[in-house]
Amino acid sequence: MHTIWLTGAEWAAVLRIGLGLWWLESWRHKDKKTWFAGGGIQWAAGIAAEHRWSAVRTSFDRLVRPRPRLMAYIVVHAELALGLGLITGLLTPIALAAGLVLNLLYLVLMIHDWAEQGQNLMMALISAVGIATMSWQSWSVDGAVGMFGAGG
Repeated sequence: MHTIWLTGAEWAAVLRIGLGLWWLESWRHKDKKTWFAGGGIQWAAGIAAEHRWSAVRTSFDRLVRPRPRLMAYIVVHAELALGLGLITGLLTPIALAAGLVLNLLYLVLMIHDWAEQGQNLMMALISAVGIATMSWQSWSVDGAVGMFGAGG
């Protein structure tokens, strides 16, 4: 279907690429030295410790707190991988699903701080739309090689 300037699939790709740029910016603006030294995880630990839901506090204490360096590397590199995957359209459905999960985790952790929630909600929404519209059909490595039923 043609819309103004682009097809529907191309507009979905624009959203996907824009989301990838958003993840890449999230990665770029992090102070990696501080994050890899555990600063980012310490910040999150402070938020988790005061969280209104005991499940969040308990999960953080069991999964994240004992491994601050590993978790810092996972978060930082996940954001980079999501950004690059969505921009290039490589393994796009996996990147969209992983990004949706990561945004929902951020949303749950930061539930009391609505200042950050608009970004997480919009990124989660774009991920869901990207999955529903198969945004890897246009302008993607997946489309070029015919992965995931992409059209090219």
